Amino acid sequence: MTSGLLQGLLPLMHGPRDGALLRFGIANEYFRLQQWPDAVREARAALAFQADYSAAWKLLGKALLANGEPQAALQAYRDGIATAQQRGDLQAVKEMTVFARRLEKSLAAPD
Repeated sequence: MTSGLLQGLLPLMHGPRDGALLRFGIANEYFRLQQWPDAVREARAALAFQADYSAAWKLLGKALLANGEPQAALQAYRDGIATAQQRGDLQAVKEMTVFARRLEKSLAAPD
């Protein structure tokens, strides 16, 4: 399933406009469409372009969790928190800290 937005964004990949913002937009749309593996792949691509992109770290964690990879999601949140702290992006730190704590509690809870 693709959306009109994806049909407009996908042709821009691997061209002069390719970059973190484009890949984040694509990842976000895949996430909205519940295409988790594609969202994970494109969030990672956004981070390959710009490793300190706090919103991409947050989206990566959410996509990994939705894709059934809670440990990887927790690591993405932790890495994102560290990155956001270095940038001084306090709102991103707060948000990912909340997500990480919730995830830690659910992973620690007995089945």
